Amino acid sequence: MESVQAVATYVFWACAGLVAYAYVFYPVLLRILTVGRAGPVAPPIPQDDRLPSISVLIVAHNEDSIIRERVENLLTLDYPKDKLELVVASDGSLDRTDAIVGEYGDRGVQLRALSPRNGKASALDRVVPTLRGDIVVLSDANTMMEVSALKRLVRWFSDPTVGVVCGRLVLTDPETGKNVDSAYWRYETFLKKCESKLGGLLGANGAIYALRRDLFPGIHPSTIVDDFVIPLIARIRTGCQIIYDESAVALEETPPELGMEFKRRTRIGAGDFQSLTLVWPVLNPAQGWISFTFLSHKLLRWLCPFFLVGLAVSGLLLINQPLYLGLFALQLALYLVAFAGQFVSHQSPISKLVRLTTMFAAMNAALLVGFFRWATTRQAGAWERTAR
Repeated sequence: MESVQAVATYVFWACAGLVAYAYVFYPVLLRILTVGRAGPVAPPIPQDDRLPSISVLIVAHNEDSIIRERVENLLTLDYPKDKLELVVASDGSLDRTDAIVGEYGDRGVQLRALSPRNGKASALDRVVPTLRGDIVVLSDANTMMEVSALKRLVRWFSDPTVGVVCGRLVLTDPETGKNVDSAYWRYETFLKKCESKLGGLLGANGAIYALRRDLFPGIHPSTIVDDFVIPLIARIRTGCQIIYDESAVALEETPPELGMEFKRRTRIGAGDFQSLTLVWPVLNPAQGWISFTFLSHKLLRWLCPFFLVGLAVSGLLLINQPLYLGLFALQLALYLVAFAGQFVSHQSPISKLVRLTTMFAAMNAALLVGFFRWATTRQAGAWERTAR
């Protein structure tokens, strides 16, 4: 019995320490490591005649409710028309997406109607090699870019060591259109800034990022988190820089229901575990800071659901000791608060803290479900559109 208690004690504190490191101590350490580091300095935006040719690619599936607004947004972007290729790849859409995009053919918007539907990764594999631009900008159908976003992204490519540039996604309320970046989203943005300063930025955001066309690696059709895999494979193969430019802004509405967000996160969770089979070489310390940021920011966080389960089980085995009884009760209380948080809507400081607890619990639950979906090969590469 004593040996069981000893193992349980070790497991408890190991799991608690790893969760605390992934979410608390890593950001603190990252901040310390970046003190005094200016990070990459944004080059000036070149004159129009010196800008590279670019192709903006949107992969869409059944997006007739938003695709017109998205195409209109593309047409307002500030970039020389003779150097800009606009392409919408419709992945087996069954609604009016193809017809709507087709209306803009005389304004330079190309429709690539793909059939049958094989998912976004397959669409990228088929379309990207056919694009004309030296730089490819990838975005989503439900994302709206600010007018200067393209120029801000591509200015970095004047440096031949830069292979990928990620812009900043701002989340907005679907009712008011106001910025509703949560504490968690600001926390993630902080990590991106610090990791960029270290030269250890991980992947991109599918809503707005750019890469050199000749660095596109080609990906397996079953790939789920393409915006994570593509930049990292490019980095592994060539050693190119991945840059974060917070001035290149895209806007996206938050999902109207928590259940939709959970479904999205479950899919991403399955993709995270799948990506390990593709990008594991980045863990090699020879890759530089990116191996440290990948281990700390991604791998340990993906394993946090298992650490939380280990924390609960080991705490239960130690419940006969007053300290662990109190800590087990604290865990239960936090999960109850997280459950209650889904019913909280007002914006007081306490309610925001409660919602943050809910997000933490939901994110780890989604990761756990995503792991089993990946392990049982139940997660397909094709995505389902989010209701808006």
